[in-house]
Amino acid sequence: MTLSKTEAKQLLERLIFEETHPQDWVQDVWGLSPFLGDSAAKLLDAFEALIECCPEAQLDNLLQSLYKDRF
Repeated sequence: MTLSKTEAKQLLERLIFEETHPQDWVQDVWGLSPFLGDSAAKLLDAFEALIECCPEAQLDNLLQSLYKDRF
């Protein structure tokens, strides 16, 4: 069974940002360095755009691969 985009996004967020909400992560990075904060914000925008345009089956395959490599 393929994961929905919402489920895949939530799992990817947990893998990438762990316990931190993505927007909070951007703000934390921004607090350390405005230059890096700008890059973090752009990275989060790209992440969200990729989730939206990527088919659910590909997101599912990506997650399976990432979890297999991580655990």
